[in-house]
Amino acid sequence: EVQLVESGGGAVQAGGSLRLSCRVSGFTYDHYAIAWWRQAPGKEREGVSYINNRDARAYYEDSAKGRFTISRDSSTNTVYVQMNSLEPDDKAVYYCAGGVSTTNSHYYSLDGWWDNWGQGNQVTVVS
Repeated sequence: EVQLVESGGGAVQAGGSLRLSCRVSGFTYDHYAIAWWRQAPGKEREGVSYINNRDARAYYEDSAKGRFTISRDSSTNTVYVQMNSLEPDDKAVYYCAGGVSTTNSHYYSLDGWWDNWGQGNQVTVVS
């Protein structure tokens, strides 16, 4: 059974930084990918960033480019997202998600692509 356990949320002032962690376990194959998604109050869930487990290739949605960095530590099976220059619009519940990797990264933007989800972590940005 795939398990994704998140940590690291909290409150920060605008312009500050937070790092979220996602501890990954249970995949029976190594060609998987991990994603960070978020859902703000009253809005649809949206993708933020994605990383392939095999080659650590990373992808970012426009909202994250230049501010967020996704990475993985294969020794601990943990995926991180470092979020800098946070803005009030970044306030959301952030979810870690896991699924099979693909060479067509457009699929990563579809929430139906992801089979496994973490419990969610609140990130609050105070202006």
